[in-house]
Amino acid sequence: MFSHARKWKLCRFGRESKLLSARGSAVLFGMLLAASAATGFLCCVARAQQGDSATPVVVQPGAPGKPSKTLPPTTKGAPPQWSQADVEFMQGMIMHHEQAVEMTALIASHTENKDVRSLGARISSSQSDEIKFMQRWLAARGEAVSMAMPGMPDGDASGKPGMDTSGKAMALMPGMLTAEQMETLRKAKGAEFDQLFLTGMIQHHNGALIMVKDLFDTAGAGQDADLFDFATDADNTQRAEIRIMQAMLEKKPLEEKR
Repeated sequence: MFSHARKWKLCRFGRESKLLSARGSAVLFGMLLAASAATGFLCCVARAQQGDSATPVVVQPGAPGKPSKTLPPTTKGAPPQWSQADVEFMQGMIMHHEQAVEMTALIASHTENKDVRSLGARISSSQSDEIKFMQRWLAARGEAVSMAMPGMPDGDASGKPGMDTSGKAMALMPGMLTAEQMETLRKAKGAEFDQLFLTGMIQHHNGALIMVKDLFDTAGAGQDADLFDFATDADNTQRAEIRIMQAMLEKKPLEEKR
């Protein structure tokens, strides 16, 4: 009798366990379904928010005391326009570089100094490339690639200044060698040439630094991205080359390196 009652209790316990297990599974399934629905809802909300953030909001600041304006999403900002000072800087630097290239062209026939030859080759290569860049920059903006500065319409890289309307010679750009300095350089050979070349090129480079400074000191100038990068790179390069040339001059005496 007791055995029969025990079996009945065990059977009842088994049915209740199965029922509880079934109920637990149903509850668990319902929880998973609810979580899945919530996740889907949140994803939809996130997509909607992303969709909203993908549309740019363009705001034009108002003048002092005036409200800002919301512009259409298709509005595009225009890059800063170049200035006349930018154009004159590029035109002037082309002529400036041309004289430096002319100076380096004398090296092959005037000295055997390996340090001077190596430096000259580097200056000639970099400044020739920069001349091409400046010419492209001017041409792309419809500007003349040659100088038209008052008083220097006929100037060239040889150190001969142009003439003003009265026929008087005008000053060269900063650092450029005069006609007399260029002629002296052409006549020199060996160590004398090395000395004149290095001192003349330091003078020339310092003039370029003045031109860059004058550009950035001019209101509204130097805002064009390409010109800004070029001018700052030229400034850094020429400062480094000045230090190199000064170190070469400090070697006493400046010997021929064969």
